[in-house]
Amino acid sequence: MVTADAAEAGELSASDAEQTDRLRDFVAAHGDAGTAVITYLGRRGARIVVVADDGAFGDAVVSSVEAGATVCEQAGIPVADGWDRELSARIQPSPADRQRMAGTGR
Repeated sequence: MVTADAAEAGELSASDAEQTDRLRDFVAAHGDAGTAVITYLGRRGARIVVVADDGAFGDAVVSSVEAGATVCEQAGIPVADGWDRELSARIQPSPADRQRMAGTGR
């Protein structure tokens, strides 16, 4: 297991390193630009949500907030300080996303 100190030094676990490629590919598929927000999840780690410039969004769970910052840095994705009005307004949920968020289970 990679410690938070190792993540700060740029070393990632294999699982976290996979997320670098996933998020880089996601951004490349949606206009080559995006912004990430990293949220602490407790002992589970951290969640990275990336909002692409075309409004698509994707996420990944990594081992720590520090690992999330390293993943984003290595993927070339800038990290926002949090959810502001402009970033939130860029998200364009698909009809499938809306249905899932509504809790219909369909």
